[in-house]
Amino acid sequence: MQPGAAQARLRVTTMSSLWTRAKNSYSTKCCSSGLYPRSNVMIYVTIAGVVALPGFWWLHTRNDAPHIESAPAEHWSFEPGPSRDQVTRIISQGAYSFLVRNVAGVSRYDGAQLASNSPCEDQFTHGKLPSPWKGGKKWMAWAVFDGHSGLQTSELLKNQLLPFVQQRLSQLKPTSKGTVPEELVQRAIIEGFTKLDDSIIKAALDISQSEESLQEKVKKLAPAYSGSCALLSIYDSTTGTLHVACTGDSRAVLGQKRPDGGWEVMPLSVDQTGKNIEEVARLYKEHPDEKDIVKNGRVLGIAVSRAFGDGQWKWPVEFQKDVQRRFYGPPPLVPTYNIQTPPYLTAEPVVKSTKIDTRSPSFLIMATDGLWDMLSSQQAVDLVAKWLESKAAGTRNSKPEPVYEPFDFGQFWKGISWKFVEGRTTVQDSNVAVHLVRNSLGGNHHELIAGRLAFSSPSSRRLRDDTTVQVVFFNFPDLEK
Repeated sequence: MQPGAAQARLRVTTMSSLWTRAKNSYSTKCCSSGLYPRSNVMIYVTIAGVVALPGFWWLHTRNDAPHIESAPAEHWSFEPGPSRDQVTRIISQGAYSFLVRNVAGVSRYDGAQLASNSPCEDQFTHGKLPSPWKGGKKWMAWAVFDGHSGLQTSELLKNQLLPFVQQRLSQLKPTSKGTVPEELVQRAIIEGFTKLDDSIIKAALDISQSEESLQEKVKKLAPAYSGSCALLSIYDSTTGTLHVACTGDSRAVLGQKRPDGGWEVMPLSVDQTGKNIEEVARLYKEHPDEKDIVKNGRVLGIAVSRAFGDGQWKWPVEFQKDVQRRFYGPPPLVPTYNIQTPPYLTAEPVVKSTKIDTRSPSFLIMATDGLWDMLSSQQAVDLVAKWLESKAAGTRNSKPEPVYEPFDFGQFWKGISWKFVEGRTTVQDSNVAVHLVRNSLGGNHHELIAGRLAFSSPSSRRLRDDTTVQVVFFNFPDLEK
């Protein structure tokens, strides 16, 4: 017998033996999900080992099993909650700060993100971008994306929303002065938003009927199963115009310095939720024969009235059922809600354009609702103002930390506010976005903020949401150093 034939016979015998062993180990019991037999794993490992025989033998020829080391129960102790230094590390993790060169009017911007979900469902982007028109000065953009029911939609927006908007802007024709009317810019931004959402929602029918593999279909449908708000700010340095586009309940606010030295609050977006009277009126106008679209401030069960993704609120009922049956999509809204004339949500943003006054300083605060659940727009602007005053004076922690009585969350029901309290304000962070996050969670009340941060997902969602903050400074020459 030739050596090759002997090896082949040995391999066939080995494969037969291994397959028999795998079949004998198969059990009809299912895992906790009720979907998959546990011993499928054994079959997969066996097959993988046969395909790569040397790898299979490596798996079974380790010298010895690992030892499990454990201490007697009486020696076990809890891991302590976060200390003051650990609180700072937690809320500063991933924070960033950039000085801006060669973009007229923009001095610096800071950002921070604190996760509650695991993984975090918020996403963000920021930086310079070329003018959409040839020969123009550099523009800048900042965006935050508040995902829900997963991060698939917000992650897609992080990578694709700005390119979609840029593509629409590039189709506009500037005047001889290199500018385009604001209303045309706003329309292009709106088209970029809606075109991207169409590619998520309307393309789902084609995807479901395509010849692609199951795994490819599931992957492409995922951004339509989850959802996301979007808040995008684009700064045109040629005209000094800030275009803010909002879909959902993330919020943008501008702090403008008044002649008396105080700070004026200018809203640049409006929260689009079932509590917004104008949004509720719009929904009933679009669906005049449906009386129960909005209840308790929610649109057929969801808080926002505009969002990307969220196919349950946009697809016909039959398609919702089909997607769930064939691709394990989210359960249809029926019979819980009476769905008659979808879509009920839209990704169309409201766009507001604002001239940035080059004669005085101003700053833009953008954040997901994790911050606005704790702070009003006025309080956020006041906190940034305090941070600026402290930075100008070169002082931080100038006041001694107050002494608080022992705290537990039951005090929230006894007159202690779970939201921001001015008396708990502290200034101790070099990054202003981190400063906002710290004060939104408890400020100088260490036990309160540390208690909130001691929770991990999913329990942490009872006390705080994913929070993403960006702060942009315009015309602050002292911050450029």
